[in-house]
Amino acid sequence: MKIFVIGGAAKSGKNTFGKYLREELKNYGYKPCVMHITETLYSYARNYFSWNENADEKPREFLQKMGIEIIKEKMHKPYFLIDRTCEDIEILSNFFDAFIITDARLIMEFEEFRKRFDDVVIIKISRSNFDNGLTEEEKNHVTETELFDYDKYDYEIENDSFEAMVKDARRIVELEEGK
Repeated sequence: MKIFVIGGAAKSGKNTFGKYLREELKNYGYKPCVMHITETLYSYARNYFSWNENADEKPREFLQKMGIEIIKEKMHKPYFLIDRTCEDIEILSNFFDAFIITDARLIMEFEEFRKRFDDVVIIKISRSNFDNGLTEEEKNHVTETELFDYDKYDYEIENDSFEAMVKDARRIVELEEGK
């Protein structure tokens, strides 16, 4: 089983790259699954706080507050979302053989996946000179700033066009297949 963990700032192209990576993995015979560490938080937002997922805006303030301030800090459950994601991988591994996690934001997420699984590939997506539209408070949140201090990526991708990201996805799968 192969796990790809993609991290980067808001609107850097993590989900888009994950879709391209999924298609390339299919070309190599994998059965890939795209997932999100924050799926539980989105479920809370949809089911208990009337968030409409068809609207363009993500409930970013809610996600940051619920994930960090409440679950991680107030409740002292720093591994809650990672544990849930790992449980999902364990269950879904009966149907899929590659997992693409497209929303890593914290160093501990990268490190925990590497500890818990044998074949983990860490990818950073950057989008230089792009205004992601976040408020100053959101931009300065740990989920937007912590990855600046991490340097143990297997691959770093610059999102400067869709075409380049498709080529990067192909290159990564080719390189990983050659190992």
